[in-house]
Amino acid sequence: MELLGTCTALLVIWISFLLLSATWKSKMYRKGKMPPGPTPLPIFGNFLQLKGKYWDQEFSKISETYGPVFTLYLGMEPVVVLNSYEAIKEALIDQGNDFSVRAKIPLTDKLSKGGGMAFSNGKTWEQLRQFTLTTFRTFGMGKRSIEERIQKEIQYLLEKFHDTKGQPFDPHHLLASAASNVICSIIFGKHYGYDDKMFQTLITMNVENVEIFTSFWGQLFNAFPAFMEWIPGPHHHMIANHVKSTELVLEEAKEHRDTLDSNSPRDFIDCFLIRMDQEKHEEASEFTMENMVTCCIDLFAAGLEAISSTLKYGLLILQKYPEIAEKVQEEIDRVVGRSRMPSMADRRQMPYTDAVIHEIQRFISIVSLSLPHSVVKDTPFRGYIIPKGTKIFPVLTSVLHDGKEFPNPTEFDPGHFLNEDGTFRKSDYFMPFSMGKRLCVGEGLTRMELFLFFTSIIQNFKLKPITDPKDIDVTPLVKPFGRFSRPYEFCVIPR
Repeated sequence: MELLGTCTALLVIWISFLLLSATWKSKMYRKGKMPPGPTPLPIFGNFLQLKGKYWDQEFSKISETYGPVFTLYLGMEPVVVLNSYEAIKEALIDQGNDFSVRAKIPLTDKLSKGGGMAFSNGKTWEQLRQFTLTTFRTFGMGKRSIEERIQKEIQYLLEKFHDTKGQPFDPHHLLASAASNVICSIIFGKHYGYDDKMFQTLITMNVENVEIFTSFWGQLFNAFPAFMEWIPGPHHHMIANHVKSTELVLEEAKEHRDTLDSNSPRDFIDCFLIRMDQEKHEEASEFTMENMVTCCIDLFAAGLEAISSTLKYGLLILQKYPEIAEKVQEEIDRVVGRSRMPSMADRRQMPYTDAVIHEIQRFISIVSLSLPHSVVKDTPFRGYIIPKGTKIFPVLTSVLHDGKEFPNPTEFDPGHFLNEDGTFRKSDYFMPFSMGKRLCVGEGLTRMELFLFFTSIIQNFKLKPITDPKDIDVTPLVKPFGRFSRPYEFCVIPR
């Protein structure tokens, strides 16, 4: 009887598999006007061929066969991949309205439930994005006041670097704390000590969540959400982290509510609470406590990762190429000197340093794939018809590593952003923040922070690796959606 039961169960599973396969194939063939792509497996699609690989590099190989626009199946869901500057620009700029929707991502939907700014659409996205941009400008975006906030944080960071006394250390903790404090000054109106327990808990949870989301586990959940709900794994830890982050932000919001002065907002939370009060009688208002919390978490995570990961990776690269770091130091000494901090006004006179920072962002391509877009309707594109709701993957590495625009794109070369006369060379292909309507709202702040942090560190310290520079590995960790540096320690020697 036990053997009969086992056989019956296996037969049911096999019949279910065949039915799912037949349904999936029927669905796939109805989409005959989709771009071509590699043959997918039933149920799994092309997902298994991407396991353990750099997705951006794998997409580049596939594009050699199928062109810069092709279709993959992640599980049973089709995804259209855009793998060139021309294709991405045509979609996100020339047909920007059609491609402006943020695709449904099961893992982030489970956390934000379609709220906040990063993963929302329609009225929610439009109103919260405009509110965020306005609030950022209110608190100094693009002005001297925000520059002074960053410089103040840099002073704290430099002191911590001095405290290492030339001994080896992992820079992750200090860089994450410094980057987080800049965005916290805008969101919470506070500066946190680098050993503050709540602050470090918030950082740790957000770093973990980014690691999980960009990992194979995260993409496994997005491809098979119903199945992965029942499978143990780090994706469940991501949900627990989000719950705890929400609790911490709500505690901050309560403090703000108790001390709120509507005539003198101190930060993003104050501005959001004031707007909530103004629209409290509007039933369809987007200014709710849930959206405020989600916006704060989105902004915190973006401000933390974009800066700290780029700084960490960039400092590793400069250790591998000490001759480049020395040229940056020479330019800083000539333009800024040692008696004052670098400022944004100095950047125009520092083309080599500016080129090095741009090259760091280009070379590492930290967001290798833009967050997925979607099409708002059945959309004609390059002779194909992309069905409404189809996910779109713009591969940013395909632009940042374009061989025609950047000769020897896998080599680190500041000359990619220098003209023959040594002046800075701008490039339309420099798009680490994506492009179009979904362009990162913090782009201006990120550019400012990277310039000020890098120049201030190099102005004050000589970077000393603990291994021979030629042995330093600057290849990224394998992640489907991001390119992050390997863990390392180094020494900083005061100049």
